Amino acid sequence: MKILFVGDASNMHNCLASQLRKMGHDTVVASNGSHWMNTRRDIDLTRRPGRWGAVRYVAHVLNALPKMRGFDVVQISNPIFLELKPAKVRLVFDYLRRHNRKVVLSALGTDVVYYNACHDGHTYRYSDYMLGSVPSPYVGSPEYVAQEQDNWKLPDMRAHSEHVTAAIDGAIACLWEYYVAYQPLLGSKVAYGGIPIDVDTLPFRPLPAEPKKVRFFIGVQRDRSLVKGTDRLLAALRRVHDRYPDRCELEVVENVPYDEYVRRMRSSHVMVDQLYSYTPATNALLAMAQGLVAVSGAEPEYYDLIGEHDNRPIVNVDPTVEGDIDAQLVGIIERKAELPLWSRCSREFVEKHNGARLVAQRYLDFWNQLFTHHP
Repeated sequence: MKILFVGDASNMHNCLASQLRKMGHDTVVASNGSHWMNTRRDIDLTRRPGRWGAVRYVAHVLNALPKMRGFDVVQISNPIFLELKPAKVRLVFDYLRRHNRKVVLSALGTDVVYYNACHDGHTYRYSDYMLGSVPSPYVGSPEYVAQEQDNWKLPDMRAHSEHVTAAIDGAIACLWEYYVAYQPLLGSKVAYGGIPIDVDTLPFRPLPAEPKKVRFFIGVQRDRSLVKGTDRLLAALRRVHDRYPDRCELEVVENVPYDEYVRRMRSSHVMVDQLYSYTPATNALLAMAQGLVAVSGAEPEYYDLIGEHDNRPIVNVDPTVEGDIDAQLVGIIERKAELPLWSRCSREFVEKHNGARLVAQRYLDFWNQLFTHHP
């Protein structure tokens, strides 16, 4: 197949593209490199600040369009897959529809459909936006206002989302959260793909014995700290470290490029990531592949979706229960003798459910199904 990925998040599309190339397919990635992560892309769509940055960005997009024709599948990262207003993104989307065989959405981030599910009162028990019936700490914060996340309620954004959702040939979700958001809307046209992890490039570093101190690792994205719950996780880590300074260590990294981020986590035992997620995302899976234990989302709904009933190594924290984060972190310290086994189970989990070849094959199966039913 000839496949174009437009947009990326946390290296997901690039990882898929790389694996598909190894499997004999022709792939192209057009993205901004996930901003500061600076991930690999074949067509650079980075938008620079300021008025001239905007002008140059539009010029780059227009120059890139002829290179985005003639693909079997175009996989976009979001209904807003370019850093442009909805009306302009729609023009590019319609161009891609006209000049390629299939256009599929990667459900991998916040959009109108996910936003609606977060606020409907029944899809999730908690989310980035709501903890039960109470707004999360993110809502109303300066971070929330600065990122204009509430724009998902605006008429032009909703109209654009409806246009894209009606026109795409299907959607593949990387997390349980996005799958259940899109499933009522698209039915059989949505599938769960998972997040690809290139385990071959991430050597497993097993723990030979119980460590003297548990080394915790957490990555902070300055502009996404509240929405990911990193603020609460980091505060809990510091409380636990202050309480047990002789039994644990803490490393905090902030806004480092992707390759450095992966390298720096290697010397730790436990990765702490994402408070409001039901599912382990890229950071947690990268850590687990290297043998770290992940504190992240791992609700029963997720394990049921992937059919995993035996190996459940992720430490799940409940953001709605007061003190649960601290209790889970202390529990890891108290059970540090189990870390070597926990480490092996984490690696096995990623190999079984998120290996890049396995995830790429899920995508291929879904795309082929689209061609079989609707040539």
